[in-house]
Amino acid sequence: MKYQNPVLSGFYPDPSVCRVGEDYYLVNSSFAYFPGIPIWHSRDLIHWRQIGHCLTRESQLQLDQSGISGGVWAPCLRYNNGRFYMVTTNQDHRGHFYVWTEDPAGEWSEPVYVDQEGIDPDLFFDKDGKIYFTSTGTAQGMGLYQCEIDISTGRKLSDTRLIWTGFGGKFPEGPHLYKVNGYYYLMCAEGGTEYGHMETIARSETPHGPFESCLYNPILSHRSSNHPIQATGHADLLEAHDGSWWAVFLGIRPVGYPYRHHLGRETYLAPVIWTEDGWPIIGDNGIVGTEIDTITLPPVVWEDEETDMDDFNESYLKKHWNFIRSSSKVKWSLEERLGWLALYGSESKLTGKETPAFIGRRQRHWNCDITVRMEYHPADGEDAGLVAFMDDKYHYAIGLTSINGILKITLRRQIASMRVEVHSLPLQGSIVDLRIEALPEKYRFYFKEANHDWQLLGEAESHLISTEVAGGFTGVYFGMYNQSSTENKAYFDWFHYRKQ
Repeated sequence: MKYQNPVLSGFYPDPSVCRVGEDYYLVNSSFAYFPGIPIWHSRDLIHWRQIGHCLTRESQLQLDQSGISGGVWAPCLRYNNGRFYMVTTNQDHRGHFYVWTEDPAGEWSEPVYVDQEGIDPDLFFDKDGKIYFTSTGTAQGMGLYQCEIDISTGRKLSDTRLIWTGFGGKFPEGPHLYKVNGYYYLMCAEGGTEYGHMETIARSETPHGPFESCLYNPILSHRSSNHPIQATGHADLLEAHDGSWWAVFLGIRPVGYPYRHHLGRETYLAPVIWTEDGWPIIGDNGIVGTEIDTITLPPVVWEDEETDMDDFNESYLKKHWNFIRSSSKVKWSLEERLGWLALYGSESKLTGKETPAFIGRRQRHWNCDITVRMEYHPADGEDAGLVAFMDDKYHYAIGLTSINGILKITLRRQIASMRVEVHSLPLQGSIVDLRIEALPEKYRFYFKEANHDWQLLGEAESHLISTEVAGGFTGVYFGMYNQSSTENKAYFDWFHYRKQ
């Protein structure tokens, strides 16, 4: 059976996976988007359906004033004694914490904090009942630090100590500890999460070392190659219920040359083989293709819950929708006008670090087409519409506004401190269809009034909102927004995401 990589396309980085019987669960980083930490379910490691988020309450996830690439980083998902545990780091508020649940599709606990500096925490439950907490830190130099904790309280039961400094690459991070055939294996990402990214591993007879570095390191890397997948690393290992071994990891798919990527870091899957001397190797000697032809678990294909068309006929938002930093500070309704999403305006702008009136979903394909129908009656200076959003300083928005009492369509290109606006001819009415056509190297922006054809308003380059230009760790979102000082409502009849 063949499958295609990535198995989760678009901005789904830092995957961590666990197995419960014949069921598999996976989480990803979400940074400053809310709700936080999407969680997925699979029966074959290839087909995944989102079942919820781990962090759905603001008591669990505080993101006030967080940059888009701040917030929660690099989760780790583990299962022990009937409970799922998700541990992560909130970069901007109180550091490491974990939450737990017995139902991964339901509500998760309030945070339990662990007093250890650094990022990228890991939980390892040993068979003797001890729980080890490992993270990246800098107290005695950059490396992997560990302590034993009480899982009921998060209290440290031992001092934190440096256990490994990695294979020699910069920024050893994303540690995971496993026990296989009597050895404790400590795996981590090195080289930075850019084009020098790689995955390395070491082992010891004890969970705290000393650790012997693998002779075959790095066990995963596409550095110094022209492979279509780049920046591979931040992996997690898993033994499937049929005894086969797998790795999930992040990678990017750059566009053009010099390389640029704007979809974000995505989730990939590769088989793992164990050498005769007991070391895991990911893929084909550390290289993983876009198409994998290997024996795998019997396929289980879910009904696609992330449908192309959202007509807003339900009383709830589907799981793929997100807010920026907060949901409670955004006023919206699916009941005020049946079949429409009412999005109240906010003085908070897309260009700030407050919570704008924004509801969006990830761009998951290079080639796609996004259309919405919107009704809006703006006062002068008010603006609502559709945005391709990388962050507060890098985005493109097409919206309906009023200029001296005349309705007009505006295309706004925000690149760092440069802001360029293009205005269309006056509109005849307040109901308009907006469209973004996404191509690998550009976006095209269209609008259409009733009984008229689509009109092209302008274009913008994808590389100008890529990670290589904008920085950060996220990917592009397509979102509905409303910037208004009076809570003036924009009504959206539908949102259509179509893969081309």
